[in-house]
Amino acid sequence: MGEPAGIGGELTLKAFFRRKELGLPPFFAIDDPNRLKELAERLGISAPLIIIDRPKEALKHFSDALPIIPFPLATPVEPGIPNPKNAPAVLKSIELAVNFAQTGQAAAVVTNPIHKQVLNEAGFPYPGHTEYLAALAEIETPPVMMLACDELRVVPVTIHVSLAEAVKTLTSEGIVERAVITAEALKRDFGIPHPRLAVAGLNPHAGEGGQMGREDSEIVTPAINALKERGIDAFGPLPADTMFHAEARATYDAAICMYHDQGLIPIKTLAFDKGVNVTLGLPFIRTSPDHGTAFNLAGTGAAKETSLVAAIRMAAEMATNR
Repeated sequence: MGEPAGIGGELTLKAFFRRKELGLPPFFAIDDPNRLKELAERLGISAPLIIIDRPKEALKHFSDALPIIPFPLATPVEPGIPNPKNAPAVLKSIELAVNFAQTGQAAAVVTNPIHKQVLNEAGFPYPGHTEYLAALAEIETPPVMMLACDELRVVPVTIHVSLAEAVKTLTSEGIVERAVITAEALKRDFGIPHPRLAVAGLNPHAGEGGQMGREDSEIVTPAINALKERGIDAFGPLPADTMFHAEARATYDAAICMYHDQGLIPIKTLAFDKGVNVTLGLPFIRTSPDHGTAFNLAGTGAAKETSLVAAIRMAAEMATNR
């Protein structure tokens, strides 16, 4: 479902409308059917809907109608204007999707964007989707965020913290933990038997031999050595300004980046409309579009479904590999 006042419903309808043209695998929505019906009529999207009781029923209906497991909202939706009263339904839809995946009724979970501020106002105790999914999965090791497209995969070691906090909290152990989960996921979910990890340096020129900071020699290099001792093909630290051009990208399967923007700027430059957010380290597959709720576009028909389409495709490919 995602945030009902955002663009998630529109993206779902558009992806279904183009399912045959794009050759999409069967999927079903967990959503309020009345909301989707009104939205389809408002935007002029030809997307017949059918209510189903169990996920497997989606297989026989998908060619003709969008299968929906109904999850009614507490209050009507005004596009672009989120309402905390609908937050419980948003969270319960995620919980139900996870249950379907964990019990083998669905191959993967693809989440539409949520709005953390609205959820927090309703008492949501987690920073975002990823942490909530980890709690539902009851795992102790924090999951890892990967942003992926055809041209590049990046994994930031530190994520939603200030740059000053990222430098302060960066550790060799943190780099190793995320790189190990990444390598395992590349084997299991992406079908890469011997993954290669390029590890970015923290400082300009990867520290220039200590002239521009010692973090690369004292934190990043020991992590790379520890990964090599585990049999993981990791190399670096590499200057971040020279590791994302096409020739460099051909030498690795994923880039381990030290902070948020170091990894997200290059991938959003390469694939702004088709990047996929993948959560690694969960016992089930989860992907999501690499964008937010876009309240300014909600209800206008202008939102592009390309990132959701890419997320659906990647989830199916991962499920096949797994």
